[in-house]
Amino acid sequence: MEKFYFEVPSLERKEEAIDYINELYEYHSDTNGTGGLERYLDDYEGWLEKLEDDYTREPNEEKVPARTYFLVRENDQKIIGMINIRLALNEKLKRIGGHIGYSIRPTERKKGYNKINLYLGLKVCQEYGIDKVLMDADTSNKASWKTMEALGGINIREYYDDEFSKCMVKDYEIDVLKALQEHKEEYESFIVLKEVAKKK
Repeated sequence: MEKFYFEVPSLERKEEAIDYINELYEYHSDTNGTGGLERYLDDYEGWLEKLEDDYTREPNEEKVPARTYFLVRENDQKIIGMINIRLALNEKLKRIGGHIGYSIRPTERKKGYNKINLYLGLKVCQEYGIDKVLMDADTSNKASWKTMEALGGINIREYYDDEFSKCMVKDYEIDVLKALQEHKEEYESFIVLKEVAKKK
C-alpha cells in the first residue's frame, strides 16, 4: 500500500520542487498551495527564508502566519502534492481564500491523492487549534470542491468573485474534529506519522 507524509521544504528538495512547479506550468495548471514557490524559481533559498517568515509572522490585515508542506509518497520519495495552511485568517481571507490551498502534480491526479493531502492538512489544523476550516474553489474546479465534500465540507456560499478570480466560487466549511473522526478509518492507513508541525 502506498503511504504519504508531509515534509517541510528543505534545500535538499530544490530540484524536485522546481520540477513540481514546471510540471504545473507544462499542464497549464494553477499553482495553488505552493507558498509562492513559482515566484522564486531562481531563488529557492530565498523561498525557504520566506516560508520561515510566513510561519513566524504575527497576523495582520495584509498577511497571516502559514505553513507550506510537500506531500511526499514514501515508497519512491516523490513530491506528489503541496499544501499551504494559513494558521489564522484576516478579514480578506475570511471573505476569499480561507485556510487551505492545495495541489497535486498533474501526472499523479485522479488517484485520490488530494483527499490524503487535505486529510493531513486537517490534522495540522487540529494541531494548531483550528476547529473550523474555511476553503473555496472555482465552481469549474470540480476536483477541488469534490475533495472538500469528501472530507465533510459543507457548501455555505456560492457567489461571483469580481475581485480576484472573476468567476463563480463555492465556499466550504469543514468541522476539523468531525472530519478527522469520520474519515480516520478511510485515510489513516495511508499516513506515515512524522513530526512536521510544532506550535510556536
